Amino acid sequence: MAGRFGTDGVRGVANSAVTAELALALGRAVVTVLGVDRVVTSRDTRLSGPMLESAVLAGAASQGAHAVSMGVAPTPAVAQFCAGEDTTAGVVVSASHNPFGDNGLKVFAPGGRKLTDDQQHTIELVLEDLLGSGTDTDRVAAAPRPTGASVGTTGLLESPLEAYEASLVSLLEGRNLTGLSVVLDCANGANSSIAPRLLRSLGVSLEVIADHPDGVNINDGCGSNHPEGLAASVAGRSADLGIAFDGDADRIAAVDHTGRIVDGDHLMAMCAIDLHERGQLTNDTVVVTVMTNLGFRRSMERHGISVVETPVGDRHVLEALHSGGHSLGGEQSGHIVFARHSTTGDGLLSALVVLDLVRRSGRSLGELADAAMTRLPQVLINVPVDEPMPDVAERLADQVAAAESELDGAGRVVLRPSGTEPVVRVMVEAESEQRAEEVARALAAAVADAPGGPPGV
Repeated sequence: MAGRFGTDGVRGVANSAVTAELALALGRAVVTVLGVDRVVTSRDTRLSGPMLESAVLAGAASQGAHAVSMGVAPTPAVAQFCAGEDTTAGVVVSASHNPFGDNGLKVFAPGGRKLTDDQQHTIELVLEDLLGSGTDTDRVAAAPRPTGASVGTTGLLESPLEAYEASLVSLLEGRNLTGLSVVLDCANGANSSIAPRLLRSLGVSLEVIADHPDGVNINDGCGSNHPEGLAASVAGRSADLGIAFDGDADRIAAVDHTGRIVDGDHLMAMCAIDLHERGQLTNDTVVVTVMTNLGFRRSMERHGISVVETPVGDRHVLEALHSGGHSLGGEQSGHIVFARHSTTGDGLLSALVVLDLVRRSGRSLGELADAAMTRLPQVLINVPVDEPMPDVAERLADQVAAAESELDGAGRVVLRPSGTEPVVRVMVEAESEQRAEEVARALAAAVADAPGGPPGV
């Protein structure tokens, strides 16, 4: 049904799967289910963004809320705005790293946190009724549209990013970043204006690429999903390092001075060790997903840092951080959460932390990454399936056990269905690329031969 939430909100082709009607209904549902009297929205730079954001604002106002827009703004700015508000929800219109033709709607509850399972499920049920595909009209009847003076309002938020920028600067505790030479890839997305302005104000010598959004060039051969251009620019300009954001600016990728890509695992390892050594890593614990490299786990063990593992998805990382009271977590993809400063992944915050670490240490990004962890070769095979296989790990438990026995403690196997595509992901880590490839292909063949899989790989 339209409006079904995935791992990070509703996402699909704009004006087809993600329509103005859906956005309007979501605006109503957020106010109804979360019981808020104010909704703040933002969007990335996609052509369809203003259309969908306007519909969200109208839907929220039609349910009696005061709905205000930040305009083009990074996702974490909305989360931060909601963090100190008990009756304010946030809706971000963005498809993150997806192509420009897609768009999405993700919701932040009061307090700046992502929706709980119960909140998400209830919003989905209300959406069904509002869009005419549901059966329980009492849910909508219980929250009739207000009239007269009770009708809500819409507007623009004044100085929408001022508080967000100030909070980012404060985490440096008076330090600056003078002397660093950085190439910044803004993905033609939500950070195209704020990130260059903030980094230059902190003394960074900056070369900026992919910072001229035109509605269709977001993530187009640039950004954290395509760091190759950034790598070439860093090497060609002899810069100290490079940072790339994704479309809605909640994740980063980095490259060192040679143009080598430094992924989220290395960045988290660097930050975890630094915070641990300074006594600022709460519970001496870091939260990661099952896809985080075994080399990361080995490094944390050597440094006396505990690791909490979650399923894939920053939502699961955020839940574990909150429930355990931990301060650092993230994903290999570059979603990194510094829970003392933010309730969600924040690309610009992560960039500031990394740049500050490089400057304080007097070491290059490459040196810090190499010292933090040694990555084991990792092979990932996506096996297409004809039908969902949520129990694939249980179905193939014997094959997984055999593969793990074959690796004899010198590697790792992860078998999981994708939450966004009709594929099963087979991930194997081993001491050598060849060994990882052999074990991964054998498991991929087992998935393909299982009921529901394709006839072969």
